[in-house]
Amino acid sequence: MDHHLFSKVNMNLHNTHLPDGMAADLNAECEKYERLVAEAGGVDLQLLGIGLAGHLGFNEPLSAFRSRTRVKALSPLTLAQNTPRFSKPDEMPRRAITMGVGTILDSRRCLLLATGADKAEIIAQAVEGPMTSMISATALQLHPRCVVVLDEAAAGRLKATDYYRWIYENEPEWEPFRTGKPDDKWV
Repeated sequence: MDHHLFSKVNMNLHNTHLPDGMAADLNAECEKYERLVAEAGGVDLQLLGIGLAGHLGFNEPLSAFRSRTRVKALSPLTLAQNTPRFSKPDEMPRRAITMGVGTILDSRRCLLLATGADKAEIIAQAVEGPMTSMISATALQLHPRCVVVLDEAAAGRLKATDYYRWIYENEPEWEPFRTGKPDDKWV
């Protein structure tokens, strides 16, 4: 996170916290992380991606919508999706610490970013499908301030694109994005 995000944006690193996946006691590390989030006053902006199985973080299928930060076994699809990131695939971890779905839903804002046609089907299920623990991203339908940002390819399987475009063009909350004039609510 430091290399790929925090070092590239204007933010106080004191306000960033990551669980230590190498901690001797992973369960204690998860509890510590939840405490740090609470002590910081919660999460203002939760920046999310989505896995091909519809997972947020490593909230694999059947993750409870009220789950908290914990250690999860990675699904075969997640392992296959992430194996190319390791020079020695057999050394890829089979478990990961993940912020729970409930912890994510507690954030004040959620921003889900997805690109590419390979995400189109799971995006359609997450945004327009029924809520199910089999696709943890469907829990974002419960969040009062979640924004989903997609390229055309990732949006390719959505059924209500005309309506989403109408909302963008007509709802006052989107005006700062149409005009390029910042709004206090988005800073």
